[in-house]
Amino acid sequence: MEYTGISAASGYALGIAFLLQDQQLEVVKSEVPKDHLDSEILRFEEALGKSAQQLEAIKERTRQTMGADEAEIFAAHIMVLEDPEYSGAIKDLIRTEARNAEWAIQEVTDRFLKLFADMDNEYIRERAADLKDVSNRLLRYLLGIKSQSLSEITEKVILFSHDLTPSDTAQLDKDKVVGIVTNIGGRTSHSAIMARSMEIPAVVGLQDLVEKMKAGDFVIVDGSEGKVFVNPSEDLIQRYKEKQTGYEAQRQELKKLVSQPSMTPDKHQVELVANIGNPQDALVAVKNGAEGIGLYRTEFLYMGRQELPSEEEQFEAYKAVTVMFGKHPVVIRSLDIGGDKALPYLDMPKEMNPFLGYRAIRLCLDRTDIFRTQLRAILRASAYGNIKLMYPMIATLEELRGANKVLEAVKQELLAEKIPFNKNMEVGIMVEIPAVAVMADRFAKEVDFFSIGTNDLIQYTMAADRMNETVSYLYQPFNLALLRLIRGVIEAAHKAGKRVAMCGEMAGDLTALPILLGLGLDEFSMSASSVLPARALVRKLPSAKAQTVAKAVLEMDNPLEIERFVKQEMQRLI
Repeated sequence: MEYTGISAASGYALGIAFLLQDQQLEVVKSEVPKDHLDSEILRFEEALGKSAQQLEAIKERTRQTMGADEAEIFAAHIMVLEDPEYSGAIKDLIRTEARNAEWAIQEVTDRFLKLFADMDNEYIRERAADLKDVSNRLLRYLLGIKSQSLSEITEKVILFSHDLTPSDTAQLDKDKVVGIVTNIGGRTSHSAIMARSMEIPAVVGLQDLVEKMKAGDFVIVDGSEGKVFVNPSEDLIQRYKEKQTGYEAQRQELKKLVSQPSMTPDKHQVELVANIGNPQDALVAVKNGAEGIGLYRTEFLYMGRQELPSEEEQFEAYKAVTVMFGKHPVVIRSLDIGGDKALPYLDMPKEMNPFLGYRAIRLCLDRTDIFRTQLRAILRASAYGNIKLMYPMIATLEELRGANKVLEAVKQELLAEKIPFNKNMEVGIMVEIPAVAVMADRFAKEVDFFSIGTNDLIQYTMAADRMNETVSYLYQPFNLALLRLIRGVIEAAHKAGKRVAMCGEMAGDLTALPILLGLGLDEFSMSASSVLPARALVRKLPSAKAQTVAKAVLEMDNPLEIERFVKQEMQRLI
């Protein structure tokens, strides 16, 4: 039988089905005597504390084995446990109804889950899985039920589950679990993100397939096409074994490019660098041949904790990456909090549209105490390598000048304290607001470089929330309006003798790469796993051909037509 779902992680896997059964958590509603209510609340608080300890341990193990971005999933779980709105509602229910903690947890969780389910937003609905994971952890502790341990799987299997929680995924041994299949989920679900990080082929969103499976069924997972084959023919098994061999050979071939330059056949060189969140991510970037760091997302230093990171803590994190890359550039983005990234310990306003609100440089210019601490740490670390500073969410020249004024004041402090730093450290801005793209010629006079942040530039250009599935058709990287903005930024920068990078998802898109190369983009910053495939394409693609492609697409006005044209041209070339 052949089934089609959503491709969550590329690659091919063949093996025996292992069914992860949902544990039945039977909650009985029972009355608690009024003189025992304090004890019941203490019992609930003990479950909160123990669950937080377990999650901290899982978070640290995930950070060591998979990286900081994936570990932040468990920081989000811990934040749920610590959310007074969630725990407070449970305690209130225990008191007002005089009922047991298990019932109160289930009741409050069901209310929140219903609220999430009614929201017309795929991202929010998928976050319901986090709440369910946390709730089940609390219930298992109170009911005395031991969690299933995926780490105990002893043979190579294809893992089937209705849903795979982040806690489940963190226990996986990728040498044993060679493929993942789930009934629900999408490409933005945590299980999909972590499967991609672990490079385990995965297909999600298969509705009720798991219920149709039997343990021991032989399965093929085609993570590249989003297909699952159950008890396939010998011919199909053989074809997929050949595909698997070819895929692995391709990956091994790419590894030969780790130390090779990112140079076209006609000797035009670009820089392929990586986006990271911490020093552990930088190690992966080095392994994948990144020629530097194009985006150090410093907000991860601020998340999953109860207080602001100290100057010393930040300094050590920035220094570690800088030393790792030596003479290669490390572009550190100043704090980009707000939008979909909030800090529980900062009193930030509730906003109707946080993506257009109090965030990034706007927050830093208001909270200069936070900004100055970070700038001191960045400047101190600049003494150890080639650090460049980048401001996010700049909208006006006045904001740029205001940020530079704070930077200059911090430099004077360090000079007075005789603390070394790179006095010639380059300072640039992210181009993610259309106003800046239109004014690029004016900004180019006052910055050392640009980095185009396409994730936000696309959604702001198209007035379409990239997290909202109902308008996802407007999230168009190949829209002519966006391509014209990118061309204008590159031309204005080059006229002023400045370099242009790109650090959004578009930079790692192999279909977009020929257009961007043809437009003259100098630096492509992407996830570490995208570096080698991008380098392989650059080394096969003459810059003259890329310029021809770019010129042609700028005459088209249909995004699908543009994408189709580029793919056809690349097939002819390669």
